[in-house]
Amino acid sequence: MKIIIHGGFFSEYFTDKASRVQKQKALKTIVKKGFDFLTNHSAVETVAYTVSLLEKDPLFNAGTGSQIQSDGIIRMSAAIMDGQLLKMAGVVNIEEVEHPILIAQKLLDYEDKTLGGLEATAFARKLGFKQFNPETKQRREEYENKKLSLQTSTVGCVCLDKNGHIAVATSTGGKGFETPGRISDSSTVAGTYANTYCGISLTGIGEDIVNNAMAAKIVTRVTDGMNIQHAFEKSFNELKEQNGFAGAIGIDKHGHIYHQDSEPTMVYASYDGELFDVF
Repeated sequence: MKIIIHGGFFSEYFTDKASRVQKQKALKTIVKKGFDFLTNHSAVETVAYTVSLLEKDPLFNAGTGSQIQSDGIIRMSAAIMDGQLLKMAGVVNIEEVEHPILIAQKLLDYEDKTLGGLEATAFARKLGFKQFNPETKQRREEYENKKLSLQTSTVGCVCLDKNGHIAVATSTGGKGFETPGRISDSSTVAGTYANTYCGISLTGIGEDIVNNAMAAKIVTRVTDGMNIQHAFEKSFNELKEQNGFAGAIGIDKHGHIYHQDSEPTMVYASYDGELFDVF
């Protein structure tokens, strides 16, 4: 069993060392809780649970603490994928919910697996998800001052369970001050993808990630026989040719964990029951 999570890129808002340490400490706590959950749950259940913990922590740009769009409204997106069943579900630009990833998880059981906007919010209410304001004082100050950070923070989780099944989940509060209606990569196969060979979650400039079909590309290369490290390296070299900006985490069916970013500012943590890796 293996699990890796990311907390997006280390935004300019948190440039001091103390704040970075705080974020790393939070990731270490959450990845341990995620692994403990994984011991008695499936990969799909675990990625949803773990990302919900990330959404609850205002240090990260997902759920509570999400960025505010240009019209003053918070809209969030999230996706989850079961690599064993090749099923993906997601919500796009959902409003006033605490955990977008848990609504995405519910959609796995429905024929129509991706919902957007007010209809996604209405679906959440129908299932009993209560109204919740994810705005924090910090995000409001950034919005009022147009003090935007790096605009790339997202959270994600990939895990391999005891049955060898892989799942991935990604959640984001957006890049901040974006045009209402923008679709992020997180809710597409460019930002979130898994099959029986590999699972990948990304963060970064959504348009760059979509243009290069990053998650699906890396997974396809691993499926075709390339090892996970080379699949990452080749895909990121192609991204670099486009001057793209992204970070990714992944696990293959053999339990190999890998991560890479355009600049060494992505924060992540992995755990296998014995060894932590936190950056």
